[in-house]
Amino acid sequence: MANLIAYYSRKGENYVAGGIKSIDKGNTERIAEFIQAEVGGDLFEIDTVKPYSPSYMTCIDEAKAELRTGARPEIKGAPASLDAYDTIFVGYPNWWGTCPMCVFTFLEGYDLAGKRIIPFCTSEGSGLGSSVRDIAKSCPGATVETGLSIIGHEAANSQAKVASWAKQFA
Repeated sequence: MANLIAYYSRKGENYVAGGIKSIDKGNTERIAEFIQAEVGGDLFEIDTVKPYSPSYMTCIDEAKAELRTGARPEIKGAPASLDAYDTIFVGYPNWWGTCPMCVFTFLEGYDLAGKRIIPFCTSEGSGLGSSVRDIAKSCPGATVETGLSIIGHEAANSQAKVASWAKQFA
């Protein structure tokens, strides 16, 4: 059995250390790549059919509206099956205290009973919020492990920390 590292990540305008900055690669994508380098597995970028606004401030308003309504935005290119994987690392930025709703679209699209789900997120200080509990509710029968939170603006320099955490699941 193999690992899947599924993640949603935002590039472009982001909240970084107290201000809005543009980044070429999303922080969560960097963490996903560090996990893959440590434990191996396939990467899958969760991407929405309808993109979020390139404006960070508009995007967070969109995310808040999705959270309020329990939206499940359509995602593109999702694998037909996750049967080949026993361990699924799930990565996301912390938006409004939990995962972006598109992450729940991904998770709820499969029967994950018997799988091991390992959350990881990036944020500028709010940590995992309620995301681990929310993921567990969306994945009945799965084992949801202790998650990892990385400060977004420290993501590029967090390879050693991520590797140390990820290898416990190898």
